[in-house]
Amino acid sequence: MTHPRPVLILQLRPERDIADSEFDCFLKYGGLQAAHTHRLRIEQTGIPAFLNLDDYSAIIVGGSPFDISTPEQGKSPQQKKVEAGFTRLLQQVVERDFPFLGACSGNGLLGNHLGATISQRYGEPVGCVSLTITAAGREDKLLHGLPPRIDALLGHKEACDTTPEGAVLLVTGDVCPVQMFRVKDNIYATQFHPEADADEFVLRINAYKNHGYFDPVEAESLKREVRRSSTPHSREILRRFVAHYCS
Repeated sequence: MTHPRPVLILQLRPERDIADSEFDCFLKYGGLQAAHTHRLRIEQTGIPAFLNLDDYSAIIVGGSPFDISTPEQGKSPQQKKVEAGFTRLLQQVVERDFPFLGACSGNGLLGNHLGATISQRYGEPVGCVSLTITAAGREDKLLHGLPPRIDALLGHKEACDTTPEGAVLLVTGDVCPVQMFRVKDNIYATQFHPEADADEFVLRINAYKNHGYFDPVEAESLKREVRRSSTPHSREILRRFVAHYCS
C-alpha cells in the first residue's frame, strides 16, 4: 500500500511554544497526522535550496511577527533569509500551480511575490471579524456551500492593498478588502487564520502583546473577546484544502 506524499508545513514563528501550538492547530483542524507532514521552522533553517515539490502533496504556510512592509534596512538577517527562500519557492509554486495555502504571513508573501503592494493601510486589530464570501468565492471548491458571511480570527499590521494581478478575490472584509484570494486553480492565501481557535489566539495575544498589534493594556479584554468567538466555517476552509489535496 502506498502512502500519500506528506504535506509540507512551513512555519516562521521564532517563539517555540507558539510555533508548536500553531502546528498542532494545523493538524487538528486540517485533519492531519504529524507522520504525514514534513514540518520546517524556516525562521531557523531557511527554505532548503534543494527542496523538491515532487516530494509533497501540498504546502501550508503559517503566520509570523515579520512585516514585509518593513523597510529593507530595518529587516533582520533572519527575515531576509526567510523572504529570499520564499522568492525561490513561490516562483516554482506559481509556475506549476502547486497546491499552496498561505495564512496571514503566507498571504503577504504570496501577494508580494505577485506584485501587490503590501502596506499598513488595511491593518486590523486582533479579534474575530465577519467576512463576506464573494460571488467567485461561492463557486470555489474550498468555500462552496458556506454561509455568505463567515467569522474568522485575525490580527495583522499589514495586508495586500489590492488583489494581486491575475488572482481571484474569494473573501473580502469591511475593513481589509483582500481577505482570501486564489491564483490559478490550486494556490490560495488568507489574511485571516483558518487554523486558529480561541485558545490559540489567547496564546498569541500573550506572546505578541508588545509587538505593536494592539495596545498592551487591551490584552485582557481581547482575550475575553476571542474566547466568545466561534469560527467553524473559516476552519472548514483548512479542512477542505487538506481533504482535497492531501488525502
